[in-house]
Amino acid sequence: MKFLSFTTPAGVDTWGVSIDGTVHDLGPSGTNVAPSLNDLVAGARFGEVTEEIAAAAPGYPEEQIGFLPPVQNSNKVLCIGVNYRSHQEETGKTQQKAPTVFIRFADSQMGHGEPALMPASTTQYDYEGEMALVISKDAYRVQAADAWDYVAGYAAYNDFSVRDWQLAATQWTPGKNFPGTGGFGPYLVPAADIENLDEMRLETRVNGEVRQSAKVGDLYFSIPEIIEYVTAFTPLAAGDVIVTGTPGGVGLFIEPKGSGFLKEGDVVEVEITGLGTLSNQVTLHA
Repeated sequence: MKFLSFTTPAGVDTWGVSIDGTVHDLGPSGTNVAPSLNDLVAGARFGEVTEEIAAAAPGYPEEQIGFLPPVQNSNKVLCIGVNYRSHQEETGKTQQKAPTVFIRFADSQMGHGEPALMPASTTQYDYEGEMALVISKDAYRVQAADAWDYVAGYAAYNDFSVRDWQLAATQWTPGKNFPGTGGFGPYLVPAADIENLDEMRLETRVNGEVRQSAKVGDLYFSIPEIIEYVTAFTPLAAGDVIVTGTPGGVGLFIEPKGSGFLKEGDVVEVEITGLGTLSNQVTLHA
């Protein structure tokens, strides 16, 4: 089942599920199963939502709602850099001994269909298609063998990057936190609904042209390894997000140099098997 947070045609923020193109409101403005999708995640309550419950809730065609990031106001959004083998090869950063971790602020994120805001001051606006996972419960010093018990679900992500700011120093945080640069969604799919994570394919397209394509199984540091490493230095809570890395093919390394960067009007799609397609159009932000 595909869970999402959204804005109704009347402008009310809520959450629900999407079935066959219809979004059913399960929040306070609908059947009030829970106040928010965050509450469902924290309570491990995905199993309470059946198709019968969804069918009884108010419904809207997907094209009439506004998508929000699936989980709202996460305390922590941690991103893993250079974590697909193909991306390591194009960057020259191979054989890493530990994951590269940087922070993205939750208020830099936007939902499916919302504009990706390109600062007017940059000519190096880039895409990074990724898969995000959402933490299901308090997690601290988790061992890799137990890590799957802490994953609520998965979603597509686009870590839009302002490369000149990112590469101006050794710390990447400035280039990863401009407003409207963390595309997240459209859906959160429960981990229990995923049959074979490693075989899921991630594909990023710019105006329909495939730029990135890899299986999730090509991650250099696996999801259990990432969770073990991250929770060794910081506690995580239900609703926190880990963005797991991007494959090779980012615009920065497309030849001739500079030709792969995004421009105003470009449409970037991140499609992951079973998780749907996240789409954002690049819009100039003064």
